[in-house]
Amino acid sequence: MSDLVLQTIKVEPKQQATACVIWLHGLGADGHDFEPIVPELHLPETLPIRFIFPHSPQMPVTINGGMVMPAWYDILDMSVERKVDVMQLTQSAMAVQALIDEQVASGIAAERIILAGFSQGGAVAYQAALTYPKTLGGLLTMSTYFATKDSIQLNDANRNIDICIMHGSQDPVVNPMLGTQAKSVLETLGFNPEYYTYPMPHSVCAPQVRDISNWLQQRLG
Repeated sequence: MSDLVLQTIKVEPKQQATACVIWLHGLGADGHDFEPIVPELHLPETLPIRFIFPHSPQMPVTINGGMVMPAWYDILDMSVERKVDVMQLTQSAMAVQALIDEQVASGIAAERIILAGFSQGGAVAYQAALTYPKTLGGLLTMSTYFATKDSIQLNDANRNIDICIMHGSQDPVVNPMLGTQAKSVLETLGFNPEYYTYPMPHSVCAPQVRDISNWLQQRLG
């Protein structure tokens, strides 16, 4: 198990939560980054979802001159494919799995838990969801890449997980090619991911937020 324990922000619904979304931020951000998106999703009160926004640890990041910042793992070079510290990424994924375990222990079924991640957080979400030993409700990855595609040890529990990949067609940070590459790799592995693209840079846009809301409601409604 990972020794890493993540601090989190929890956004509770008005009623007792019956589902949970754990949402991972990108490099240099923190759990507050996506907190404002919750009201924008306009989820029905009949679908009480707890949102958990973990803060990544602080660490030196090689591509940023070794500056210490919030990061799920070190990025060693910025070639299109990116060279990353896979051990750190795996430790972060295990820490996220511990958050899922906590939600299951609190009474929310694993099938009612969705993992979401943006950019670096999406790379961790791929690893955490696809290696988790209980069947999850879904995996949502945004503006990201499948960093552990060559090393991941898939768990049969999530062989049929619903996966939604979203990417901006004008993304200068994570090349859109990496989004379509993740889709292709997943298909080769037997998954059936949905793929949405938006005319935006490395960000989130209003039509995408509507699509996320619809996707969550279809999975958890």
